[in-house]
Amino acid sequence: KKKKKKSGSNNSRGVGGGRSNSSNSNLDQKYDLLQVTLVDCPGHASLIRTIIGGAQIIDMVLLVVDATKGMQTQTAECLVIAEMTTRNLIVVLNKIDMFPENEREERVQLAEKKIRMALRGTHFEDAKMVGISACVGGEKVAAVGDGGGLIIGGGTGSVTTTNAQSEVAGTNNIHGLLDVLQSQMRAPNRDARPSPERFHFAVDHCFPIKGQGTVLTGTCLSGSARPNDMVEFPTLATQKKIKGLQMFRRKANIIQQGDRAGIC
Repeated sequence: KKKKKKSGSNNSRGVGGGRSNSSNSNLDQKYDLLQVTLVDCPGHASLIRTIIGGAQIIDMVLLVVDATKGMQTQTAECLVIAEMTTRNLIVVLNKIDMFPENEREERVQLAEKKIRMALRGTHFEDAKMVGISACVGGEKVAAVGDGGGLIIGGGTGSVTTTNAQSEVAGTNNIHGLLDVLQSQMRAPNRDARPSPERFHFAVDHCFPIKGQGTVLTGTCLSGSARPNDMVEFPTLATQKKIKGLQMFRRKANIIQQGDRAGIC
């Protein structure tokens, strides 16, 4: 079984998606593998309508904060979005490598204290916090491409570590973040018996691909779908047959509630 989440950042110092074992998870049921999907959720006020439109697919929020700068205007806007969409939030203090090593622990604690003060009066006063460096050395190192990827596991674009406790090259305390993430996971509400009759798909993007036709990407909100199923577009008053499905660049025979997918 798989578990989906939404949030994160996809910039050069942001947090990427990954897979991890569930041995430390607080889930009621133990899993051999958990798949966590992170989707960038920008906090800029001009995009808030778009974010709220997709709010129902958010199970958890990772609030990524520059540890050297603290709360910024867009951070506060992201916090407002988080309060409207979830009760489960982790504060990720990024760029801790920018603090001198002999002062790092003290500076990180000070940054945590300031964030904790900013969270007063919100749903997240007791939110877990973790300090990391998604890319040690900053944007210049990331631009060169030193192999310091952040996606962990066997998926496309992932990196492999020989020791489960070792750090991914070019990062700092990523496994600490994974431990906190696992400890905060909760099983989302999902259909007990997903069926094609209840299929409801929230579309993120729509674009043509030569030889494939029109492709839709988004999230299955309820029900299920398979190739050759007919789907209805109410606003267009039309029906179309599904030619193929993909999840994480791999063909899929079925998608169901919670799955991020591409449909053509």
